[in-house]
Amino acid sequence: MAELVASDLRRRIIGGDLENGAELPREAELLEEFSVSRPSLREALRILETEGLIRIRRGKVGGAIVSRPTAQSAAYHMGLTLQSKGVTLRDLAQARGVLEPACAGFAASQDARARKKIVKRLTELIDENEAHLGESYAFTESALEFHAALVELSGNTTVAVLAGALEAVWSSQERHWAERASHTGGYPDPKAQSEALRAHRRVVRAIAEGDAEAAVQSMQTHLAKSQPYVSDHDQVLDVLKPEPTARTGGWL
Repeated sequence: MAELVASDLRRRIIGGDLENGAELPREAELLEEFSVSRPSLREALRILETEGLIRIRRGKVGGAIVSRPTAQSAAYHMGLTLQSKGVTLRDLAQARGVLEPACAGFAASQDARARKKIVKRLTELIDENEAHLGESYAFTESALEFHAALVELSGNTTVAVLAGALEAVWSSQERHWAERASHTGGYPDPKAQSEALRAHRRVVRAIAEGDAEAAVQSMQTHLAKSQPYVSDHDQVLDVLKPEPTARTGGWL
């Protein structure tokens, strides 16, 4: 019975009948609706909580809050799976080097009207990024926004979700690398940051021209050139360590 109740509520959450952040009906209402025992209902809620589809709020104003899947939540579960398989940063970077250029290609393949909107948004982000030249953390976070936006605006939802989750895993690892690098030096200087900006503009120019092949090639080249700045390529990724407390970022 618990599985049946969980299946019904899961379908409502995924289907959008229950909005993100909404509160599930109270226990008494759910018991009446499903005609199940209290232990079965609570087991159903535990199933959904384990899946990350709800979070339980304790206390007098307690209840079950809907938490629809996001790229970030997918990234965490993906990261755990990859870590359990001993995936290294090198392996992760290779996957990123396939998926993110594909997103650039999809973006360039959209119609002129869609490309115009994409180019406008990405150009805004590059301009914001340029304002942070020489600032490790601010520059990196701004560059992260560019990469995330490119993935999100690619036009292919499946690839965007996969690439978005992968991007989130990668960014988390880079922040830890950059935190160590900030104490020992070696973070790319403003000249290297300027090259990253030029690479981003080349990608956007290819998208504006509707040249999917050039967009893919430009992003592949950019990602390949950035890899020498990433240390410990053979290190196994670790999604269980806490996020860095220092306001430092990684090279993108």
